[in-house]
Amino acid sequence: MTRPIAISLGDPAGIGPEIIAKAWDLRQSEQLPSFFVVGDVEAIKAVWNGPVERLDDPGAAASVFDHALPCLQVADAGEIIPGQPTLDGARCAFQALEVATGLARAESASALVTGPVSKAQLAQVGFTHPGQTEFVAERCGVGRDNIVMMLAGPTLRVVPITIHVPFVQVPQTLTASLIRSRALATVRGLRRLFGIENPRLAMAGLNPHAGENGLLGDEEQILIAPVLEQLREEGIDITGPHAADAMFSERARSRYDAALCCYHDQALIPIKTLHFDDGVNITLGLPIVRTSPDHGTAFEIAGRGHAHPGAMIAAIKMARDAEINRRAWAEPA
Repeated sequence: MTRPIAISLGDPAGIGPEIIAKAWDLRQSEQLPSFFVVGDVEAIKAVWNGPVERLDDPGAAASVFDHALPCLQVADAGEIIPGQPTLDGARCAFQALEVATGLARAESASALVTGPVSKAQLAQVGFTHPGQTEFVAERCGVGRDNIVMMLAGPTLRVVPITIHVPFVQVPQTLTASLIRSRALATVRGLRRLFGIENPRLAMAGLNPHAGENGLLGDEEQILIAPVLEQLREEGIDITGPHAADAMFSERARSRYDAALCCYHDQALIPIKTLHFDDGVNITLGLPIVRTSPDHGTAFEIAGRGHAHPGAMIAAIKMARDAEINRRAWAEPA
């Protein structure tokens, strides 16, 4: 890694500042690459007594990293009370995300890790995207239909086909073209970012028991199965549609590299059950590497010293490994 990783602070009243600082504390034992925070120095100092050094140039982060947590100051979050989000804090989180994304896009940072934000708070300061994933994609000039949100842990990777839509809208949103585009993007991402030459995919059904041959719903027969058959004819190793309640046992997980799920909770319940403290959100289909801890701001425990840094550490490691794989994939043989 020739350049450090940029980490956007997230909401300064959440656990983002604490888990970033704790990750730096564990940098040697966890063998972490150099990274720097984009945000507000005071937000980190509000929850941590360790050394923080303010940066004027992200290029100086690597030389600072061994003795202090580098922070590129981009906004004043105002008065910071952990657990009590404010509009100033939301503006800080928004600006930190904007700057960190730009640095990764300009290759001033090797990859981007985004800290947890409050979508409700961001919406009040003009953030109009469903989430950070869609924001980063737009800034990278990539359409929403061409990216994939993958949640990954040591024993499971999942991709929700539909993401932040109300459950009642899932059957209408789940189209053949969307399933196909998500599947193809997942295959490309597993090859480029995870170094898996021949990815194996498994697709969940929408209905209980994958529809029970039409008894409990016909989306599997009419919509999902024909798309999977077409993908198999094109050389994609994909099975299904499977009954979702049997897809996530240890034995079942050994048969695929990523599970495609019809809706948000179908994907996130198993990944958070298995890997709550080391699950990572990674965006496939971008020209940069972007990861994020797979948890929220946890305002209720912010500032109490209880936040576990495992998912942040995992996000940093996955960003490093994905960037190495991406560059190796892009280099001519």
